[in-house]
Amino acid sequence: MTEFKYGIGKKAYLSAIIDLYDGSIVSYRFGSSNNNPLVFETMIPAIQSLPFGAHPLIHSDRGYQYTSKGFKRIIDKANMAHSMSRPGRSLDNAPIEGFWGSLKCEMYYLSKFLTYEELEKVIALYIHFYNTSRYQKRLNGLSPLEYRAQAA
Repeated sequence: MTEFKYGIGKKAYLSAIIDLYDGSIVSYRFGSSNNNPLVFETMIPAIQSLPFGAHPLIHSDRGYQYTSKGFKRIIDKANMAHSMSRPGRSLDNAPIEGFWGSLKCEMYYLSKFLTYEELEKVIALYIHFYNTSRYQKRLNGLSPLEYRAQAA
């Protein structure tokens, strides 16, 4: 989860799940509060998109949303394994932190956003761009979804 400021002192939050295979954002939700429902609602489409019989690993930090009983119920029901690093060992979060950095440097820091709706729209456009058109060296110069399609 990451935070954005807009308007005069207002905050919004983005929760996202990144696939480590190709770096694509498989699910995200934008909300006005940093709470459990935002994280839980991010999980639902990610789980629904899993191939039949898949039992993926989900890595998270130790935020209260990810250590809650509700989150545990969601991942248990989906037969997912949950991984969290020890406190102070945040390297496992590097992929999503890298995405937050790209999003903020390439989109967010370049503009001022006055409304929640304006910020939400631009974030959705950026995530679409990132998944479909943002070429990455580690993916042999392909976008995340091009890389996935090529492997299929």
